[in-house]
Amino acid sequence: MQPDVSIVIVTWNGRPHLEACLGAVAAQAGVNAETIVLDNGSTDGTAEFVRARFPWARLVRLDENRGFAGGNNAGVREARGRCVALLNNDTVADPGWLRALLRGVDEPAGYALVTSRIVYMHDPDVIDSAGDGALRWGGAFKRHHGAPASVAAVTDEVFGVCGAACLMPKAVFEELGGFDEDFFASHEDVDLSYRARLRGYRCRYVADAIVRHVGSATLGTVSPFSVFHGQRNLEWMYIKDTPGSLLFRTLLGHAVYDIAAGVHFARIGMLGPYLRAKLAAVAGLPRMLRKRAAIQRGRRVGASAVAPLLDTRWLSTKLREKRFDTQKRGRESFFEVHEK
Repeated sequence: MQPDVSIVIVTWNGRPHLEACLGAVAAQAGVNAETIVLDNGSTDGTAEFVRARFPWARLVRLDENRGFAGGNNAGVREARGRCVALLNNDTVADPGWLRALLRGVDEPAGYALVTSRIVYMHDPDVIDSAGDGALRWGGAFKRHHGAPASVAAVTDEVFGVCGAACLMPKAVFEELGGFDEDFFASHEDVDLSYRARLRGYRCRYVADAIVRHVGSATLGTVSPFSVFHGQRNLEWMYIKDTPGSLLFRTLLGHAVYDIAAGVHFARIGMLGPYLRAKLAAVAGLPRMLRKRAAIQRGRRVGASAVAPLLDTRWLSTKLREKRFDTQKRGRESFFEVHEK
C-alpha cells in the first residue's frame, strides 16, 4: 500500500539522537507513513544501529556528507508517499504531530507547505521555531525564537517552513527542484519557501503539530560553521529569490543589514567566518545569477504579492534572536564546564 506520508530523517554522526527520534516516529498515530533514514556518510555506526534497532525504517546510505540540503533531496527521491515530511534527527515528535501537519495541507486554498511548533527539548515551554520569516532587507529569522510557547498557540499563515519539522506534497517539492544543494546547510528551507511563494504557494504554521528539538546539534548554536554557512547563504537567497523591483528598492537597506551583522559578529569573536562567508558569496555569484534567471522566469506572482510577507523590523527581530542565541551559548558553556 502506498503510504500517505514519507518521513525523511537525515543524519550525520547523530546516532545518540536516533533512539528517541525513531521511537517517537514509531508512535505516530492515524497516518499511513513510511520512514526513511538517510545516513549522510556517518562514521559512528549509525547504519548498523538503525538496521539492528529499527529494522522497519528504510535505510539509505550515502558515501559522503551532502549536508542537510543534499541529504534531504536524496531521501525525497526514495520516498513513495504522496507527501514528504522532513524531520531532524535530534527531535522527538508528539504522537499526533504527523496527523496535525497532514491536516494543515489545503491545496485548493494554496496551502501546500506546513510547518510545526518546535520547542526546546530541555524546556518545552520555550519556542525554537514557529515557522520561518524572511526580512525585506535580506536574511531570515525563526518566528518567536526564544519566546514562551504560549505565544505560538494559534495556527496561522507564515512566510515559510522550518526544515527541522515540516511537510509538503512530494510533487510540490519536486516542482521546486528540492533544496539548493549549493547551500549545504542553513537557509535552504527559507530559500525553498521563498521559491514556493514566487510560484503562488502558501505556508501554514500548525500550532498543535508539536516537536521537541535539541537544537543545532550539527551546526552549533553560534559556531564558525554556522556563521559561515548562514552568512554566505543569506546572500545567495537574497540574490536568487528577490524580484527585480524589490531587489532594487532594498539594496541599500541590505548593505546596512550586512554592516550591522558584521559589527555583531566582530563583537562575539566571529568576524573571520563572517568575512569568509561574504567572500564565498561573491565567488558563487555567477552561479547564483544563472539560478536567479530560471527562478524569476518561473515565478507566477510579482513583487507586490511577496513584499507584504517580508518583515521590515529587521533590527529588533535580529537583536532579539541573536541575544537569545548568545545567552543560550553561554548557558551551554557553563554546563559543559561544570559537568566535567
